[in-house]
Amino acid sequence: MLKSALAQAHSNIALIKYWGKRQESLKLPQNGSISLTLDALWTRTRVSFDENLETDQLWLNGERASALQTLKVHKFLNLIRQTYGLSLAAQIQTENNFPTGAGLASSASGFAALALAATSAAGLHLSQEELSRLARQGSGSACRSIYGGFVEWQRGESELGQDSFAVPLDEKPDWPLLMAVLVLNDSPKALSSGDGMAQTVATSPLYPAWLASIESDLAQMRAAIQAKDFTALGSLMEHNALKMHATALAARPSVIYWQPVTLALIARVEKIRASGLECYLTIDAGPNLKVLMQEKDWPQFQAQLRDLPEIKQVIPARPGPAAFLCEPF
Repeated sequence: MLKSALAQAHSNIALIKYWGKRQESLKLPQNGSISLTLDALWTRTRVSFDENLETDQLWLNGERASALQTLKVHKFLNLIRQTYGLSLAAQIQTENNFPTGAGLASSASGFAALALAATSAAGLHLSQEELSRLARQGSGSACRSIYGGFVEWQRGESELGQDSFAVPLDEKPDWPLLMAVLVLNDSPKALSSGDGMAQTVATSPLYPAWLASIESDLAQMRAAIQAKDFTALGSLMEHNALKMHATALAARPSVIYWQPVTLALIARVEKIRASGLECYLTIDAGPNLKVLMQEKDWPQFQAQLRDLPEIKQVIPARPGPAAFLCEPF
């Protein structure tokens, strides 16, 4: 029975990055990745199938979405319609409580929420593995936002993607971690993550070295999570992020997501760490930093940022939940 459903999913930040696709349409990755789902960054999406609609309609943060955004959602809903024999168009109302398209993984939470809301509205009851596989086809990293806590997206080997989905490593970590999201620019980035990684894969001479190092990074990160070794986890997270951006910088033309203030914040984090407050940074395809620390150090870290007016917003985030169905807005 077709109906309406509202779902919420949370953004995830990769500790070991996904960077590059081996197959575009199915969003199959060149390498596996590990992430942390965050409680403070979320997308809520309502999907309502309606026999009176001729085509899908998308509303984002209370406004009619662009033609390109609507087309992406339309193509994703077509996957569900074609797979499960549905035909009705839908109205989709979605809201993010954080900047969209600014390198904060809004597409991950967005397509995870859409996958859960749309299948539930269609009367389907998919497993988390099935939802992860489906969400991946909207945005690769969305497969990880189906789960909470620490999550690994398996690269897989199948050309059809049946074995490329996320699995939980520790869904509810008993570990007082805090990730501070430092918003330096909340505008959509000029070059999308997908275009940036495609350019890197095609032209960067450093990309083969990236792939050669990933299995070791994944194994070390799994061990650090299991051992609750904060130093090992944080230092590897930072190393992996900077290595990813090095491959992008070496592309032709260069893929540069950083801004001058990004470099200033990198230097500030290094200075804070040298002073004795242990913290580590990561940066996705955008200018904004995320800084991982232990909960006890948050007040002191926050105080170290008060003289930096370039930071538009500081969002403290902790390990977050799996995607879930919820009550209306």
